Amino acid sequence: MKKEAQHGKETFGLIIGTRAYFNSDLAIDVRKTLLEVLEKNGYGYVILDEVDTPTGGSMETLADGQACAKLFRANREIIDGIIVSLPNFGFEIGIINAISRAELNVPVMVQACDDENDKVDLDHRRDAFCGKISVCNNLYQYGIPFTDTTLHTYSIKSPLLLEDINKFAGVCRVVKKLTHCRIGQIGTRPLGFNTCRASEKLLQTSGITVVPVDLSEILSNARKIDNNAAELKLKIEEISHYAKVPQAYQEKLALQAKFGLAVDNWVNLNEVDATAIQCWDSLEQNYGCAACVTMSMLGEKLIPSACETDIAGAVSMYALTLAAGQPSALLDWNNNFAENRNKCVCTHCGNFPKSFAKSEMTLGPLGVLGRTLGKINTFGAINAKVAKGPFTFFRISTDDTLGCIKSYLGKGQITDDPYGMDGCIAVTQVDNLQKLMKFICKNGFEHHVAMVRTDVVDILQEAIDTYLGWEMYIHE
Repeated sequence: MKKEAQHGKETFGLIIGTRAYFNSDLAIDVRKTLLEVLEKNGYGYVILDEVDTPTGGSMETLADGQACAKLFRANREIIDGIIVSLPNFGFEIGIINAISRAELNVPVMVQACDDENDKVDLDHRRDAFCGKISVCNNLYQYGIPFTDTTLHTYSIKSPLLLEDINKFAGVCRVVKKLTHCRIGQIGTRPLGFNTCRASEKLLQTSGITVVPVDLSEILSNARKIDNNAAELKLKIEEISHYAKVPQAYQEKLALQAKFGLAVDNWVNLNEVDATAIQCWDSLEQNYGCAACVTMSMLGEKLIPSACETDIAGAVSMYALTLAAGQPSALLDWNNNFAENRNKCVCTHCGNFPKSFAKSEMTLGPLGVLGRTLGKINTFGAINAKVAKGPFTFFRISTDDTLGCIKSYLGKGQITDDPYGMDGCIAVTQVDNLQKLMKFICKNGFEHHVAMVRTDVVDILQEAIDTYLGWEMYIHE
């Protein structure tokens, strides 16, 4: 039995456990409720038909497990994760054989149902509290990582069920797409940014592929675009609607749009999920514009774009985007804020996605580079103040010396404090910020950090700790 997911939603392989000593009608009711919750919220599923097992499609025997494994293997291309629900104790033999023999290597979530104190006679008792321990023990023995629910057991009618499914969907999304992603490296790492070094080989061990292209190829393709091309006119209109362009820089719009088109075309051709661009300072010197608005527009389309060819930064951004389903940005931990040691000014030249901005964005020249290379040659930076609200910060680093990918993760608040600096500005507040800064410095992390405008700490922590196996520090 199969139900297609709505666009952008995950599909789960479903296992309903049962055991001969218990009333299998309890499993039928749980199956019905679980399917209703998934369908109502747009999720797809793959599950045995009710006639496929003696207990109405629930899982018990080795034969049941083999049938389920066969069904899952036939649908391996669409199954993003497996949900195990235990209406009663659940016989682990059928469950563990279904998962192990399917060999999907996807996240697994184990949910178990509450007993009610006035319904523990032989017709109504569940014992799923105990059965869940047994199933989890088997998963541990077989070396199959799994995700637990908010509470050890709860009613299948509880709102916690949907909360856990939504969180698990985020975990599945991060694990599946991050371990099969392609990071576009557009240009080389700038000379003055040793901090942006990254190991392609360490990333590849987690399924992350770096796809390089020389910046000269992108610029050559940009220059070849005809001034009267329809796609160029559309791109100019898109930029003009995206951010306000001062009259003094109208003449630069075509040049900017050509660069954006060349990047877009390369990204699409190479099936790239996120980019790291050599935005400093070859582009400004050899082409005559900044990369910021192109990067911002990519990010708003959920294709994160990192500055200074920061490949690990692009991976960090993509992880946040997957977890949240929202645009992410790359910022510097840049300035202290007055005497409040838990506040920090996070900024970048001007490439934040539009959804980060408090008000209308304006295009202009880069601040620092504009002073040395000329404002007209650095047009394309976004000036914007970030709107206040919660955020999650995340950063990975490839540590060649230790031979591992390491990371840190936490959350804070973007404040409404004014700050007199050009570019994209976010005044942030993070509890125990000084402790975080000591950790970053002592452990060789970069000055860049990725952020997203919501709380996805739990999703990323689960995805990384349980399934990706990267070193992680959780800041609290």
